[in-house]
This record gives sequence, structure tokens and C-alpha cells, in this order.
Amino acid sequence: MDTFVKISNQSQGRDRIFRATQYACALMKYLLRNSSERKKLLAKLQSLESSMSSGRKLLRLGNTVSAIETAKRTIHLADPVLNLCLTIANINRALYFLCDNVLWARSLGLVRDIDAERWSRNASRFYFVTLVLNLTRDVYETSQMMAQRARDKHMQERMRQHLNQSPEVAEVLVPQLDAFLFLLQESFRANPAVALDTLKNICDLFIPMNHLGIYKTNGGVVGFCGLVSSLLGIVTLLKPSLKIKP
Repeated sequence: MDTFVKISNQSQGRDRIFRATQYACALMKYLLRNSSERKKLLAKLQSLESSMSSGRKLLRLGNTVSAIETAKRTIHLADPVLNLCLTIANINRALYFLCDNVLWARSLGLVRDIDAERWSRNASRFYFVTLVLNLTRDVYETSQMMAQRARDKHMQERMRQHLNQSPEVAEVLVPQLDAFLFLLQESFRANPAVALDTLKNICDLFIPMNHLGIYKTNGGVVGFCGLVSSLLGIVTLLKPSLKIKP
């Protein structure tokens, strides 16, 4: 209970809880879609999902400014790859939140003469670009960690021992691939924040890809991926050391 109170007292924490509930409802709706006896439950899940979505839009009203301020900081990063990826990602994130705010205003009747579907698709495009750039950053961070570990003499010795102790693996995988997977595993183990961020971004990527028609899935996949990424986001709030930096 104390953990729940700690999270819910944070604006970002409330958004994560609302988001997890929203996608949990979407997943349950998909699992119960063929049940004719549970129409009332499906209607309640739909209503709760819509309420969570509307609540999240309200909580994110100030996020456009926050994303712009973050972009102002990341543009000064010394690493050119991180500088480019994070700055452009935050600019797209700001544009995504701007579209989200306009859609929220339209839902309240504050703005009427707009094409909601067009704004929704634009929001998904900005969200998609943001996630692709975040994943690019994750891949870059992972490659840097792997290169550093590959140069480490102690790690080289461990890798040789691993290859010699796993002859059955060599029959299935080529040694180079086995060595790559070993380095990847050790790198993620040493820096779980990168591993969590990579998994979270991959899960999130299915959401805009489905909306934009890049890779059509179904409500179950979208609900499951959204729920997993939301839970990972909650974990990073509970343990800030697991949040990727910068």
C-alpha cells in the first residue's frame, strides 16, 4: 500500500497507473471478445478504458513544455549520437503531446473544427519516430557496452571458458553468434537499465505501428504490450537506478 501511495503521489506515477489500467482493460476486452454472456463486463471495461485514457490526457497537459526543456538539455550532450537521437526524440515527443492536448480539448468541445482522425494519426507518427530514436539510442548504448566488455581481458577469458564449456551450443550456433549473445547477456546484466528501456520501447512500438498500419496486430497484442511497458515504467519509478540516463 505504501508503494502504491508513493507512486500515485507523483504525476508521472499516476499516468503509469492509469496507462497500465487502460491497457489491462484492452487486453481483457480482447480475451473476452467471444463471450456472449459477458457483455455487461465488456461494456464496463470499455468505459473504464475510456476513462483512463481521458484521465491520462489531463495528466499530460504540461508534458509538451517538459519535453521541450529536456530537448534543450540533451542538445548540449557531448556524445554526438546521444545528442542527435535524444534531442530529435524529445522534439517529436513534444509534438506528440501537443497533438494529444488538441485531441483532449476537442473531446471536451473546446475545439471543434479539426479532423480528429488526422490529429490522432499525426500523434501516432510523432510517437513512432520518438520510439524509433529511443531504440536507436538503446542499440548504440548496448553496442558501446559490448565493445567495452569485449576489450576487457577478464571478460575475454570468461568468454573462452563459456565457449569451451558449451560444445552442445556450438553445434547449433556458430561460435561468433554464441560469443555475441554471451556479450549481450553480460552487458544487459551489468546495466539492467538499458535492458529494461530496450524492452519497454520494443513493447511500445507495437502501439503506433498498429494504428498507422505499419504492422497490423490486434487488440490483444496492443493491450499486452502496453501493459508490459506500463509495468516496466512503474518499476523504473520505484527504483530510479533502473531508469536509463541521460
